[in-house]
Amino acid sequence: GVSYKAVVFEEGGVLLPAPHRTATDWEARSCIPAGTIQQAALSGGDCSLSLRYSRGELTAVEFLQELGQQCFEIANVRVPVHSFLWDLIRKEMRKQLPIMAEAAQCIRAEGLQTALLSHSLCLGHGERLLPLDQRRFDVVVESHQEGVSRPDPGIYKLCLERLGVQPQESILLDSSSQNLEVAAQLGMKTVKVDDPAAALKELETHLGFPLRGFVPYTRSVRPGMEIPKDRLQKYLEDVLGAHPTAPLELRQFDHGESTRSYLVKFGGRLLVLKKEEEPPSGPSGPSVPREYRVLKALAEAGVPVPPVLALCEDRSTLGSPFLLLEHRAGRIHRAASLPAVPPRQRGAWYGAMANVLARIHSLELGAAKLQDLGEHGNYIQQQVETWTKQYRAVETHVIPAMERLIQWLPLHFPESQKTTVVHGDFRMDHLVFHPDRPEVLAVLGWKFATLGDPLCDLANNCMSFFLPAHFGARRGVRECDLGHLGIPTAEEYSQMYCGHRGVEHPENWNFYLAFAFFRRAVMLQGRHRGSLAGRPAPGDSSPKDAEFVADLAWDFAVKEGFRVFENLPPTKLLLRHSSTWAG
Repeated sequence: GVSYKAVVFEEGGVLLPAPHRTATDWEARSCIPAGTIQQAALSGGDCSLSLRYSRGELTAVEFLQELGQQCFEIANVRVPVHSFLWDLIRKEMRKQLPIMAEAAQCIRAEGLQTALLSHSLCLGHGERLLPLDQRRFDVVVESHQEGVSRPDPGIYKLCLERLGVQPQESILLDSSSQNLEVAAQLGMKTVKVDDPAAALKELETHLGFPLRGFVPYTRSVRPGMEIPKDRLQKYLEDVLGAHPTAPLELRQFDHGESTRSYLVKFGGRLLVLKKEEEPPSGPSGPSVPREYRVLKALAEAGVPVPPVLALCEDRSTLGSPFLLLEHRAGRIHRAASLPAVPPRQRGAWYGAMANVLARIHSLELGAAKLQDLGEHGNYIQQQVETWTKQYRAVETHVIPAMERLIQWLPLHFPESQKTTVVHGDFRMDHLVFHPDRPEVLAVLGWKFATLGDPLCDLANNCMSFFLPAHFGARRGVRECDLGHLGIPTAEEYSQMYCGHRGVEHPENWNFYLAFAFFRRAVMLQGRHRGSLAGRPAPGDSSPKDAEFVADLAWDFAVKEGFRVFENLPPTKLLLRHSSTWAG
């Protein structure tokens, strides 16, 4: 019944094998008396080399030098300490570290925090003994820097404080019974790591989800969203003509609104299964058969999309229609600030995004066999009507800005609209990039795709420029120093797109931004209504989120209203009804 929020990994004995266990075999092979290394490191009580290093009284180099000297005095033989640490622990670590590192990734994928209690031991030239990216942990506590060593309870209190959790909300993995006893007295749940595989099984029991099979951007399947594996296994065997011996494995994508998207491990293949939501979440009804058709046509037209394998509309298989895709491995950037990309290269990533959007909008509809994907013309009028109805269906309280927008938008429809394929929700985190270069490998999230005004796609794509970095529903770059970040401004980015398409930047650009934020506000309100109705989903929002975005939409409406007003001939000013001036 406990809801855990954090797992703490001890470096020695958990992520690294315990040195004294490794030393036993090494000493035998090297003709060094058994127990020499352990005695050299631990003798002396509170003044032992191990504790002095943990408290920061010795540097890593000094620790290794004194350890070698102590070994010589004990065994009367020269002990190559560096060789022991490098050759043996490093080799053993390759067995133990990967499974523990994968477990840490699985834990974070479920929304829990992880912490590392480290000794930060280095092997000459500053190279760390533990070749692990510490950014995989939310908190790293280095005992030699803090001057507090295990089993002092202060080290655990410090770690919990930095995690922001209570002792009973955390689990500690350690190989030392003494350390575990101290942590348990504080109230922490403890798991003793003698055999790493057995320890992880015990940890899985406490957490309630698997700690293996990690794939980036996925998590374990959420309660209530399970899929009958036996039926899926039979379907895949029939469709793909394969009969793997390994059991089928399922994970669920944690990304945005992809609540019904699953990663399927089938033999040696990684597949993506997209299942129809019941009832459909969008205002346009069932989306999976439509998305299947769109993806097939786009792939044939050369647009980077995941390869489509099959569509199943037989509800007896999994309860609702689903489509099957090849998994496209790569990097998805959740934050518009691109923290994983060097600043000087970020402009190229934005350029690749603008280029692929322009390619989508430049498709010849007849050649792509998509001319009947939607109606030609009046796209915005239909969208405003549809999303207004959707808003009324999920409304929980009066949002003044939404009421004004519902009145204002129909009075400012563009006089002319282009018609192209539109993605419907094009944004940075719907793109799979090559891990090392600014190349879009796949565009995801096509459930709103139709024929419409391409500028609606561009405006939706530009919303992140106007949303703050801390905005949970979609992290943006508002109030950031874009020059310092190496990111173009909204104006520069939209001009990039227009340059790729060979079109002029629209005069009524603020209208498109107003509509984009209006639409997003409806989506956020829908999520809030769903959470109130007991249908929580990833990305649930508060009523404040919808209000904040609606206010942004109204700000752009006001700007567009003033632009229209300033461009009116003097003779028409008195004839124009004031309500069309947006304030």
